[in-house]
Amino acid sequence: MTAVARLGGAVLDLCRVVGALTLFCGSVLRALIPPRADRVETWRALHRVGVRSLPIVIVTAFFAGGIAAIQVSTYVTKFRAYEAVGWGFGFVTFRELGPLLVGLMFSGRVGAHNTAELGTMKVTEQIDALRILAIDPIHFLVLPRIIAMLVMMTLLNVIGDVFALAGGMITAYAMVGVDPYVFWNSFTEYVMLIDFVNGLIKAAAFGLAIGVVSCSFGLDVRGGAPGVGRAVNGGVVVSAVGIFVLDYLITAVMQ
Repeated sequence: MTAVARLGGAVLDLCRVVGALTLFCGSVLRALIPPRADRVETWRALHRVGVRSLPIVIVTAFFAGGIAAIQVSTYVTKFRAYEAVGWGFGFVTFRELGPLLVGLMFSGRVGAHNTAELGTMKVTEQIDALRILAIDPIHFLVLPRIIAMLVMMTLLNVIGDVFALAGGMITAYAMVGVDPYVFWNSFTEYVMLIDFVNGLIKAAAFGLAIGVVSCSFGLDVRGGAPGVGRAVNGGVVVSAVGIFVLDYLITAVMQ
């Protein structure tokens, strides 16, 4: 009976989270007709979300590309498949490694910060103060953040792809002896535009999902400071799950 009760509780919790996110998406969609996002807050969010995340994206992508090159070095040497390194590495980076890597980093850094910020505003009654002043929190706080995450996640994915390829090319030359010209020639000849577009679509979907989840969990905080911690933890977990679900769906549609 205890196991059944736990299973039922887990299902109810899942339904509550899905229902809350669905209702929140409806509120965001209503706010887009017509769109009335605060311009100053949007620019601030773009700088906070994108510019401040740039260094960690560059470092993470560069070393992730190098690690991927090290992992394949044994098989490249074994099968003498030097001319396929650029194609395989570019294909994986554009379609999977870039969007997933940046998305998970984005969720942990930007999404968690966003949830904590909105949650703190909720428990300190700043959200209620905005409503008293006839300022809609969706227009003033939520839309700028979602727009910033959608735009910057896409741009950061492009930058991450570039530095991941640079890290892979340098490591492949240093560890395996793959000439950079051979690497680049294989990359440009076999990697298609659709591979790059596939990654951009995933990045945009991930950014939108992280924005919606982090804002929803932040505005739904209850229970003071401990509630903020629980919301941050729940938001990061749900965002990560959402990223993998969206990755599976987009891959299945655009295979």
